[in-house]
Amino acid sequence: MRVSDFEDTIARRARALRLGSVRNQILAFAVLAILVPTVVTTLVSYQHDRESLTETINAELRGAMSESAQEMGSWLDERLDALRVAASSYGVVENLAKINGRDGEKALGRLRAHLNSLRERFPDQEALVVLDASGHIVTTSSGRTGGVRLSQEAVAGLRTGEAFVGEAYWDAALGKAVLVLGVPIREGDGRFVGAFLAKLNLHVVTDMLPRLLSRDLVDVALVTDQGRLIIKSRLSSAELMRTKLPETTTSALFEKEGQTVVYTRADGQEVIGALRRLPRLRWATVAEIPLSQASSRVGRLRSATGLLIAALLAVVGVLAYVLGLLIARPLGRLTAAAAKVAAGDLSVELPGGGVGEVGYLTRVFNTLVARLRERESQAELERLSVTDALTGLYNRRHLMGTLATEVQRSQRLRRPFSLLMADVDHFKQYNDTHGHPAGDAALARIADILRKTTRGVDCVARYGGEEFVVMLLETTIATATVVAERIRARVASDEFAKGRVTISIGVAECPTHGDTPESLLESVDAALYEAKDRGRDRVVTAGAQQGRDKEKKRRRTRTA
Repeated sequence: MRVSDFEDTIARRARALRLGSVRNQILAFAVLAILVPTVVTTLVSYQHDRESLTETINAELRGAMSESAQEMGSWLDERLDALRVAASSYGVVENLAKINGRDGEKALGRLRAHLNSLRERFPDQEALVVLDASGHIVTTSSGRTGGVRLSQEAVAGLRTGEAFVGEAYWDAALGKAVLVLGVPIREGDGRFVGAFLAKLNLHVVTDMLPRLLSRDLVDVALVTDQGRLIIKSRLSSAELMRTKLPETTTSALFEKEGQTVVYTRADGQEVIGALRRLPRLRWATVAEIPLSQASSRVGRLRSATGLLIAALLAVVGVLAYVLGLLIARPLGRLTAAAAKVAAGDLSVELPGGGVGEVGYLTRVFNTLVARLRERESQAELERLSVTDALTGLYNRRHLMGTLATEVQRSQRLRRPFSLLMADVDHFKQYNDTHGHPAGDAALARIADILRKTTRGVDCVARYGGEEFVVMLLETTIATATVVAERIRARVASDEFAKGRVTISIGVAECPTHGDTPESLLESVDAALYEAKDRGRDRVVTAGAQQGRDKEKKRRRTRTA
């Protein structure tokens, strides 16, 4: 049986059941909806909780991981920037240069005092150390300097590099995790003269991590690239820094960076975690949440409830399909067709079948579309016959007809009107340099400027190629010259995609410069080419050249 035959059968049955109207169909569907609210609610809640769980866990882990990585990156940038500023200061560079001189002791004392003042500004700086170009300690602040050493390889790296970032370790004397940072000391000419080191305690990091946790996350930790723990959000100790994640766990986290991974921690607890690298520190942030805590949010449906839902869904599915044929499908087709018509597509045609209000609405819709299609075709043909395809302006054919009409009207009513003829300067060169698409875009832009700088009653047309004609109704040549100058200035100041564009404009008035379309066009064309001859990007009125020629002739006569 074909789909159309099946729909006809359903329509006949619907009429027998008095379901032909939308009202009765909605009532029938409401009765069915009352029978299954519990099933629908349970299904939606279960699906929502499951999706919410996955998204919440992933969002919490990624958020804590990314925030901690961002905070650590900002913390490192701030410390390195502070070290660079200190290393380039006068108190460090100049005093280091004078240590081996006559006032070496004084310079050394000033340098040590300067280091102590710098250390007081940053509470996490346990010690500041200045090394010479060979890597030997020149002087230090009064803080603890244990472990503040650089290998010759590290010193060589600072000669050409910008910074040194050491390995985090536990300082037993301080009872804190520490990290050594270093930057080069260079003279004004860029010559390497030493290194500036800072021994930083990581208590700021220990205090920072708990603030990044949501209420459901258990832990955020910092680990090295080899999986050795550095700091946890709630713990920092020597024992912790001796702890290393299992190799399988480390490999899984690094291979799936940014994704959630299920693994077993060293304490035997299953967790879901995600990792983000910190390349400059050679660390990574790991965010974890216990798997049991995640699973506790989702309840399991009883098997009996599942069977009931399956049975009821089967019944509702069949009824929904039947009602869909009666309501959803016809209305869906009608809605889609209406959207196409609204978008300008009048080629749609809907099947004329159906019962009740939907069927009647469909038939009325088809009738309206047919009438719109007929009117649209006539209007489009008329528009295309008088419009230039590229610019959307009137074409030359329409211009000549309108010009002939206005000349007759001007003679009959003795009212002048003016004509502007504009030509794009060096348009062939513009086309050859930037290509025809760019030239077309420039012409379209100029057409838009002409539309916006003239009145709605004026006629703006593309005369041919890069030439445009504007007919200003009931306008004298003085006013037309002002309008032409405004158009010229607007084009010259406009930002075209491929560079500056200018136009030359000729102005003529009817009947002063011509009482026929041909003579008027000849006058405005002559004025245009005079503007070209005088250097382009200018406005010239018809008759201006003749006036200058007469003045020159009069002067020659007087001289003779």
